[in-house]
Amino acid sequence: MKELIPLDRIEVPRVRPDARYAARLPGHDASFRGLKRLLGAADASKAGDRKAGLAAPSEAAREAARELLGELTLEHLHDHPLTDERGDVDAVMRVNYDIDRDAFARIASLRLGELKDALLRAPGPEVARLGRALTGVMAAALAKLCDVHELIYIARKISRPTRARTRLGAPGTLASRLQPNHPTDDPRGIALLTYWGLSIGAGDALLGVNPAAGTVETTAAILRHLDRIRRATGAPTQICCLSHLKVQLAALDQGAPVEILFQSLAGTEACCVTEFDITVDLIDEGYRRMAARGPLAGQAEQFMYFETGQGSELTYGKHDGIDMATAEALCYALARRWDPFMVNNVTGFIGPETHLDDREMILANLQDHFMGKLLGVPMGMAPCYTLHAHVTLEGQQMATQLLTAAGASYYMDVCLNTDRMLAYFDTSGHDVQTLRELHGRAPGGEFLAWALDRGILARAADGQGNGQGEGQAPAGAITRGPRFGDVRQFCPDEAALAALVAATPAAYGFATAGPRPASAVSRRARLDQAIARAALESALREDELARVAAFRVLTTMAGSKDEHLGSADAGARLSPESAARLAPEGAQVQIVVSDGLSAEAVHHNLPDLLPVLLDGLGARGVTVGQPLLARHGRVKLAEAVAEGLGARLVILLLGERPGSGELASRSLSAYLAYRLAPGVDQEAAAAFSGNPAIGFEYTVIANIHAGGLPAAEAGGALAAKVAQVLARRAAGNRLEALLAGDAA
Repeated sequence: MKELIPLDRIEVPRVRPDARYAARLPGHDASFRGLKRLLGAADASKAGDRKAGLAAPSEAAREAARELLGELTLEHLHDHPLTDERGDVDAVMRVNYDIDRDAFARIASLRLGELKDALLRAPGPEVARLGRALTGVMAAALAKLCDVHELIYIARKISRPTRARTRLGAPGTLASRLQPNHPTDDPRGIALLTYWGLSIGAGDALLGVNPAAGTVETTAAILRHLDRIRRATGAPTQICCLSHLKVQLAALDQGAPVEILFQSLAGTEACCVTEFDITVDLIDEGYRRMAARGPLAGQAEQFMYFETGQGSELTYGKHDGIDMATAEALCYALARRWDPFMVNNVTGFIGPETHLDDREMILANLQDHFMGKLLGVPMGMAPCYTLHAHVTLEGQQMATQLLTAAGASYYMDVCLNTDRMLAYFDTSGHDVQTLRELHGRAPGGEFLAWALDRGILARAADGQGNGQGEGQAPAGAITRGPRFGDVRQFCPDEAALAALVAATPAAYGFATAGPRPASAVSRRARLDQAIARAALESALREDELARVAAFRVLTTMAGSKDEHLGSADAGARLSPESAARLAPEGAQVQIVVSDGLSAEAVHHNLPDLLPVLLDGLGARGVTVGQPLLARHGRVKLAEAVAEGLGARLVILLLGERPGSGELASRSLSAYLAYRLAPGVDQEAAAAFSGNPAIGFEYTVIANIHAGGLPAAEAGGALAAKVAQVLARRAAGNRLEALLAGDAA
């Protein structure tokens, strides 16, 4: 177990006034006030940084910033810690200064450009050692000086192997985190997607499910289900349910097999506390409890799993003036504190407000991989995209080729690239096997032995390819075996397999061609993506909705779909005209309907959902205001409505980003925003969250559509959840903790 140094014992330089950095280049003068501005201007232009006013206005200005940055010494970067909006060094920045002081002393006088040259010349162990001496700011600054070849060349030198039940990240390996997400957490669908992944050699890093319902009960049930699958198949790997850390710890207390403890991280304390509901102290507590009582305690060398990705701080408006790449690097140095088993980067997950197109996504992923490995964490990559961004499957595949060349430890296995619950598009197990064969990689050793024994993978004989006449491979190279893609090996009979298939959306068929899905399978998957992209163009039809309810219509600050897609906050704010029309009305609950990213989600679900919801609330004696309708809304719009109308709880019914296919393009979510009353309620929430200024708590019911949670059923579930929120005067993780306490 790693010693966790108390925050007040980590040495941080005193805060200094912002320096002025000025450069005079031929035909161009540039000046930057403060290190934040310089770092932002030195990076390649990305949508999020442009929106925040941090990107350079021109290539000349960017090169001036890079020139200035390259001349700064590491000591200068060390002595100018970035501060939060109050001018203080926050907890994330403080953890970043927990570095190898002896190693830093030997390089402190180097200019940043000199350090880059030294890393290019140095052998891998030396690069890794120097990385332990760097803060996130230093790593981000280096990344901004590197071109694509340099990002790949330096990162490739570094090996960061870890061990839980099995080894991850050993040289010559490429692993995958099997992600069998299901829109309703149906154990049959989870089982099929797990079997499918295992049959193509995926899952050696982890079997991990993002739950649709983030409750303690669901988390524990998923973990037990994955544990049964792991034991039944004999697959040597580890399991995880990616619910909130507080929920996982409650499940651990109930005896659930929490083998790997997961949490998403942000690069500023403001974002961690107010949006992710975490503190450094909370993760410290989780780390200690896992070391003492986790199922792998005494066996695993590492047991923490963190997920990050450029842009979350900016999307929530909690970036403290720090550019996306630098905030991301701060995450990696934060994760380093807990010696993680895995760190997974999901840059591209948010959408066009942070990364607009293929180029921005690819470059950001290369930066992230470089920064994470340099800072000392084991980097898995998930170059991913949503359908409302100008990012494509081809761009994602280009990213994986470059990242594999750079030495990425693992990718995701999202079956056929389509996440059936989160409605985004990630790498697949077919991609992982393709990359293994192209780049001469293999799964982790224990998993490889299992896959060879089952005939899923095979060792090539000299000049024999994979033994099936499919090209040449060096003797001993890992290729596909005779049972590659054979899902039936894990099912007792055809009837059992048919039952699993029937419960799984977007199951297009198991046929393969080499390491790839067969053409008929991939064509169906791509067609469904195209259908889903078309849903983004849909618009609310107010005349039709008027037949469902007598809506009051509001407008947000997003005057168009483009403004909505490109802005992190326009859809969260009411227009001045609409805000002026709201006044306290005395109703406990207010319902707001918005298209969000899919107007079709509203039209296909609201007629069945709303009557059931209203009847359920009425039967429970809950007072409800006249429903509201708003175009181009975002989740935080609920807060503006709650404040304006004085409602205790706002139910925001929001069209989500389209997933794959016609049904998943109609996915609605319900966000329950509970407004905390001053006094006991607010104080209890503040104590639970560590956020003294907390004003709202959120509960979410997602994947409301015909292929997920049916609309009428969702109406009933919402009414029941509203009753719990109002009775307990709590929502989100605090509500789940109270309910778990009742169950115990």
